[in-house]
Amino acid sequence: MIRIEELHKSFGDREVLRGINATVDRNGVLAVLGPSGSGKSTLLRCVAALEQYQAGRVVVDGELIGYRDGDRRTRLGDRDLSRQRADIGMVFQSYNLFPHLTALQNVMLGLVHVKHLPRSEATAIANDWLDRVGLRDRGGSHPAQLSGGQQQRVAIARAAATQPKVLLLDEVTSALDPELVGEVLTVIRALAESGVTMMIVTHEVFFARDVAREVLFMDEGLAVERGDPQEVLGNPRTDRLRAFLRRYASVSIQA
Repeated sequence: MIRIEELHKSFGDREVLRGINATVDRNGVLAVLGPSGSGKSTLLRCVAALEQYQAGRVVVDGELIGYRDGDRRTRLGDRDLSRQRADIGMVFQSYNLFPHLTALQNVMLGLVHVKHLPRSEATAIANDWLDRVGLRDRGGSHPAQLSGGQQQRVAIARAAATQPKVLLLDEVTSALDPELVGEVLTVIRALAESGVTMMIVTHEVFFARDVAREVLFMDEGLAVERGDPQEVLGNPRTDRLRAFLRRYASVSIQA
């Protein structure tokens, strides 16, 4: 479903992604681990057509993302980019809910304005997704009336409700108090078990080991280790991954 080939991305003179290769099978889950500044979030933003990249390819369900096929690096127009983004759901660490809308209205947004569903149908689907994330009774609440964990669950419901081909989750627990992390990870685990294709950037090592079919460890824009979670995390081959695990495995929450 997702194929990333020799991806390079720079901001000015600073190369953030240095030839990343990765794949995610249909209905698969790839967990992307690495220290801060390793390029994980930039990788997700390239997959989501939110960032331009200088070389390589991102292909989702057989379609080149962000550019026209061919040798020239011709960026797609806004209409084609919007069409591609509609098939790629993304959840950010800062929730990004609209504060003046209720939880139900936030989830309905993409259904009404992207999928162009009738309001009655969008309401039914949004209520169903709020139910799936355990918030059916909070549909009339505004974000300020919800805890951080509840807001993040609404954000996940909003991204998943439009039934994107892939769902990208960028450090969705990093802004949460430790006691709220588990409730969000429970929702993500249920999505994985239901067959949603996902890329998850996370520091939750134990969760990545249990939920992902494959892990990718990044450092300084490079794919340092990649493979089966039990093997990669249980038997790290590099000093960089061993140092990462010493720092984060001891503080990760096992959902």
